[in-house]
Amino acid sequence: MLSRREMLCRMGTGLGILGLVEALNRAGHLGAAETASRSANPLSAKPPHFAGKAKRVIHIYLNGGPSQVDTFDPKPLLKTYEGRPLPSGNLTTERRTGAALPSPFRFRKCGESGIEVSEIFEKTATHADDLCLIRSMQANTPNHEQSMRLMNCGDERLSRPSMGAWITYGMGTENENLPGFIAMCPGLPVADVSNWRSSFLPGIYQGTYLDTRKTEVEKLLENIKNPAVTRADQRRQLELLLELNRRHQERREEDAALEARIQSFELAYRMQMAASDAFDISQEPQHVREMYGDWIQARQLLIARRLVERGVRFVQCFHGDVQPWDSHEKLEENHRKLARESDQPIAALLADLKQRGLFEETLVVCGGEFGRTPAVELVNGKPGGGRDHNHWGFTVWLAGGGVKGGCVYGATDDFGYRAVENTVHVHDLHATILHLLGFDHTRLTYRYAGRDFRLTDVHGNVIKEILA
Repeated sequence: MLSRREMLCRMGTGLGILGLVEALNRAGHLGAAETASRSANPLSAKPPHFAGKAKRVIHIYLNGGPSQVDTFDPKPLLKTYEGRPLPSGNLTTERRTGAALPSPFRFRKCGESGIEVSEIFEKTATHADDLCLIRSMQANTPNHEQSMRLMNCGDERLSRPSMGAWITYGMGTENENLPGFIAMCPGLPVADVSNWRSSFLPGIYQGTYLDTRKTEVEKLLENIKNPAVTRADQRRQLELLLELNRRHQERREEDAALEARIQSFELAYRMQMAASDAFDISQEPQHVREMYGDWIQARQLLIARRLVERGVRFVQCFHGDVQPWDSHEKLEENHRKLARESDQPIAALLADLKQRGLFEETLVVCGGEFGRTPAVELVNGKPGGGRDHNHWGFTVWLAGGGVKGGCVYGATDDFGYRAVENTVHVHDLHATILHLLGFDHTRLTYRYAGRDFRLTDVHGNVIKEILA
């Protein structure tokens, strides 16, 4: 007995599905994998298009938009024009802005490369010769929701798979007892779960979200273990459930939601031992925990190192709830506090990856969805002591994973407003990240609704100058 929806679905596909299978096989190296048996684990490791330098990614997301002119892009001319209009005028952003607002922080040259870094990131600056600063980033809009979706999913408006989902779809994971993609945040960022969605990709590639305000492993990883039954009994229950689900699925063709649910039960069972071990930072020596620090971002980055060490492919660490770096007022106070929460853990992560031989194969990406204006934001027509959103020019840095260290690429104008040299759009950044992992971004595709989709849509160029 067919439901009306199933009948229409079968009539709409018909024999055309045979052509679709062949098209999927030709669409890229992953096409054939999509036709494989459903019993195969979709998280199994897969070869990339070519040998990439990076095998995994840690994305340190400073959600809210850190100010480039207060962190990694010094602009001394702002002091010259303090309290005066910028000679080039102000660009259109979300809110009204006024005169030049110089940085309250000192910059100094660091490392043999002489890269200039703000005092609020003095510990991260000790790794200056490992950093590649892209000072010419651009996004499309000065709004958090749209720009976060663009940075994380390649499209600021429509439902698209996240970067982590694409990477996990392409590469699988090296540890099938853990999710391939994990997103950590103490609360939820703007645009919440859309930042780690799988969208039309199979649901198994969606990011596993953890609320890192919870410090006990049993609370951080809820519902992984059933205290009422033994592990053997759980296995028998799961096998029965799997058999019933498969029978149910046979009458419903390729039901993506049902397949995702089946895979999630299997993954949850496999995670019972591996996850508890991976997220338990109390297993780390005292000196390692002290190196990272004892606040949320520190715990997140230490967990991130433990996860990539165990083969997790993509780990995302959002700094805080909603948009903590959104400094419309009290910029000096806010940025100093937020940098204090980030600086030591970031420096510790980079040092830790090196000590464990993971740095060369781990790509670390750090930045927000946009930057901030060099002109002061106006509140009721008066300077408010903060900066507005600025998508015209901002900084993102990368390290490890095949990136050229001690490198500065691109530049903003004399005041840090607009990218003017070697402009890098978010699509270019995504194309470069995929290249470092061994993927041609134009070939990592998935057929949906009659077309081949990709993370970079129809855009993107690899930034070859920053490749080691």
